[in-house]
Amino acid sequence: MSPLHPLDEAATAQAVIDGNGTLIHWNEGARRLLGYPSEEVEGRPAADLLASPDTGALPGAGDDRRSGVLALRHRDGRVLSVWLLAHRLERDGGWLVLTPLEGREPRPPQDPLVRAVLAQAPCAMAVYDERLRLHGLNDAMSEVIGLPEDRVRGLRVSEISSRGAGERLERAMAEVLASGRGRDVETYARAGGEDRAHHWLARIAPLTDTHGRVIGVCVAAHDFTEQYRARERLQLVNEASVRIGTTLDVTLTAQELADVCVPALADFVSVDLLDPPENGGEYRVGPPAAPVTLRRAAHRSVNAGDPEAVIRPGDADVYPASSPQADSLIADRPLVAPNGDGTLEEWLSWDGPHGGHVREYGVHATMSVPVRARGRILGVVVLSRFRRPDPFTADDVLLAEEVTARAAVCIDNARRFSRERQTALALQRSLLPRSLPRTAALEAASRYLPAARAGVGGDWFDVIPLSGMRVAMVVGDVIGNGVQASATMGRLRTAVRTLADIDLAPDELLTHLDDLVVRLSTEAGAEGTAAEVGATCVYAVYDPVSRRCTLAGAGHPPPVVLPPDGPPRRIDMPSGPALGVGGLPFESVELDLPEGTVLALYTDGLLESRERDVDTGLRLFCRALEESSQHLEGAVHAILRALLPAGGAPDDVALLLARTRGLAASDVATWDIPADPALVAPIRKQVSGQLEVWGLTAATFTAELVVSELVTNAIRYGEPPIRLRLIHDSETLICEVSDSSHTAPHLRRAKTFDEGGRGLLLVAQLTQRWGSRHTPEGKTIWAELPLLGEE
Repeated sequence: MSPLHPLDEAATAQAVIDGNGTLIHWNEGARRLLGYPSEEVEGRPAADLLASPDTGALPGAGDDRRSGVLALRHRDGRVLSVWLLAHRLERDGGWLVLTPLEGREPRPPQDPLVRAVLAQAPCAMAVYDERLRLHGLNDAMSEVIGLPEDRVRGLRVSEISSRGAGERLERAMAEVLASGRGRDVETYARAGGEDRAHHWLARIAPLTDTHGRVIGVCVAAHDFTEQYRARERLQLVNEASVRIGTTLDVTLTAQELADVCVPALADFVSVDLLDPPENGGEYRVGPPAAPVTLRRAAHRSVNAGDPEAVIRPGDADVYPASSPQADSLIADRPLVAPNGDGTLEEWLSWDGPHGGHVREYGVHATMSVPVRARGRILGVVVLSRFRRPDPFTADDVLLAEEVTARAAVCIDNARRFSRERQTALALQRSLLPRSLPRTAALEAASRYLPAARAGVGGDWFDVIPLSGMRVAMVVGDVIGNGVQASATMGRLRTAVRTLADIDLAPDELLTHLDDLVVRLSTEAGAEGTAAEVGATCVYAVYDPVSRRCTLAGAGHPPPVVLPPDGPPRRIDMPSGPALGVGGLPFESVELDLPEGTVLALYTDGLLESRERDVDTGLRLFCRALEESSQHLEGAVHAILRALLPAGGAPDDVALLLARTRGLAASDVATWDIPADPALVAPIRKQVSGQLEVWGLTAATFTAELVVSELVTNAIRYGEPPIRLRLIHDSETLICEVSDSSHTAPHLRRAKTFDEGGRGLLLVAQLTQRWGSRHTPEGKTIWAELPLLGEE
């Protein structure tokens, strides 16, 4: 290691010891201390200089520094007690050992260097006595307060400084004087002769006499304005990351951006966005051309009511070239006014109302920052200052860019979410029934509500007329949200309708639906889709003749039933596995529903909430249903109002209410048919007589032909027992023939000389619709005849 500067060589004794304990350097100061010239000691063990081998090493003060007193032997044989300081050398692991040779004698009372410390130190310092009266201050503190020492000596700090800051500082000084413990105080005040305030850190320390009694305090003031502003900028960036983007709403996100910037960065902030392209397209790449049409998304002011705003949120305005908004967007970078190229007045001369507002409120600085995300410009943020006297700095521009960039990504995410939500919602509504069919079996009301903030899900409902005046009701929920969930919902709803048309029992229908969901999940996995397809569902079939209802569920909340003479209750039924699990059975439950019973089917979004548990939600649901069940549409509104928050549902909600009706026994006629073709003619006469009793004589001819063909077909191809049933309401006459054979009938084209084979073809031509369904005893062939022209 090279020695110190020659001017300092004799003032400090220095030696360098390598990692093996050998002296490798010895300076002139070391020769003065111990008398050895360098040629006598360099290359020798350092331990040879110890007065005794048992003296030991320096006490450790850390891994890289040691200090302490050692007994060393002088060249003339004397033993010297020397305080040594040793530093570890990074290069080779050795040590630099040194000790001062000067400055050990006591300083004179009037030492000029000591006296100059208080007066000439760059740190502003002041001394206050035990009455907290100014005793003295240095030149730096005199500049801070803007007054000479001889004018303010004897005053308290609250009498020198502004009342608020001075009183806070004086209270802290009193605490230090009383406790004897120093403390730091941050304050905001103007320095003498300056027009803007600084952030100060005042370090207050007690002053004691030789007996340890506190006789005053010392105040050292440090201007840490830049550090404070840096801390403020970091805090603003942190707040922006926390406060901006809490929702997926473009307007709310823009408002969050404005709220974060006021008053931390500006006194008034406006956020103006470009209108989204038509048909859900993307914004163009690159800056727009002037003039630019922008729509006010949000603004915020330090003044209540935002009086500085010329445009209200939601309104659009056209900004020509030379306006702050257009210039910033065209340049695609932040612009600050006033700047070296022009004045703020010139920049805002493009519009009279804007310029008038600038003059009225005293705006002296404006900054425009483009809102840019994923390479596309979405709008512009304009920040103005009129209460804060300082202009925008380069650091302010960087900070505004950082905060705006974070907000831009959130705004773009919200925009994309809104676009996808609208698409999914349109798809969802197109796939749901526009209106519920009118049936003789029940009166129904329904409602679908998309989630207020989350993506549109896959909830659905349906009412499906079946044969024999029966009706099916279904409510389901596809796992997930967005367009994919809506599309899956459409496929499942179509599948349910198709399976319902072949009159499958509820448990069988769910089995087939489960197979479909498994296939959809397999297809999704083959396409690389991240999530598997899954759904829940409840399916119910109500027969108004028997007034019985058969239900089956697949992982779905069970329906609620409200009897005409009792309280509402949840139906006790097997929940079943969710659709898509595959391979597990579904079970049906059958129950009697007296006429006037209200059946409520719903999705879990109706009951689930962060503010309450499911049981509480179920109690609210039952209470609202019971209190408003006289009118189903009113009941739907009452239930939604009781269970959903004012801001909208947190999850998709589907609700279906149905009030059962029953057919009177006089509207149903049944005959047991012997398996004898010769008895078909008497059966036709009995049917004719029954239609006359019902006042349906206009339908007699068609009904006799249909009954003749269906009964003949059952006698010829079916198995006894055979039964004929006629059902009618104001619009439809239904003919049903049942037998114990499970063989389904089918249409076929008869050849020219065939004597038979035309019966079902004739039935299909004469009726509104016909079909067959399997029953536990066999099958039933049915046909519907319209009665719209009957008296």
